[in-house]
Amino acid sequence: MPCFRCGARQTDPVRGVSPWKRGVRHEAQVLICPDCQRAHDLDLDACVSCGSTVLICRLGEVECRSCGAVRVARSCESLVVTPESPDLSAEVEAALNRVLGRS
Repeated sequence: MPCFRCGARQTDPVRGVSPWKRGVRHEAQVLICPDCQRAHDLDLDACVSCGSTVLICRLGEVECRSCGAVRVARSCESLVVTPESPDLSAEVEAALNRVLGRS
């Protein structure tokens, strides 16, 4: 994955901690190269609880590494199945019947 800002690609890492940083921008995980980290206008998403930009995005969640707050990523909210979804069990049953060849 290249740097989201300048497009530079990571090279093979040297032993030790990577100088590249992770961030979240528009609900997506991004990498930031060492040169772009010096810029103060990275436009990264911030934690709604503490304002930190030290966030990670994984499995449809955004987690703040500073305060530990976790929220569902807005881009994934439409994928969350809620108990109010009518006839979901009937749809699952019908799909299983089709797959397993039941009548």
